[in-house]
Amino acid sequence: MIETVERMLSDVKRGKLTRRQFAISLATLTAGALATPTALAASPARAGFPAISLNHITVKVPDLHRTSKFYQEFFGMPLRQQSATTHILGVGKSFLGIEQSDNQPASVNHFDFGIENFNADAIRARLTELNLKFSSTSQESFKFNDPDAFWFR
Repeated sequence: MIETVERMLSDVKRGKLTRRQFAISLATLTAGALATPTALAASPARAGFPAISLNHITVKVPDLHRTSKFYQEFFGMPLRQQSATTHILGVGKSFLGIEQSDNQPASVNHFDFGIENFNADAIRARLTELNLKFSSTSQESFKFNDPDAFWFR
């Protein structure tokens, strides 16, 4: 799955795939992975902090209601929560967050992994070793940018 996501990101950079197409493809890929948890369990052990699920992806869009309606109708994603500026749509055990942008083009705002045996202090220590800045002192989650400036929450 990693190779597929990397290929899609490369296609976005080269203009072969729009951000919207990327978001749709990633949501579909995630839903498929969640439907086959045994395939994920069979992968070899990895060093570091194994991501065991894609908790959610949040996109910012120019028209919240149009985008939300598309995902609900096309993919059958149920509306789980909503506010004036955000809709949360169900994708299996995960979700897709859709936020109203401030007159900006559609973009992937952030994504969030579920980490096996999550230990915030250990992750913060490793991020510090890698000279990556992070925020929050929460023991449940925190925010940081990877080396390519993708935002994790």
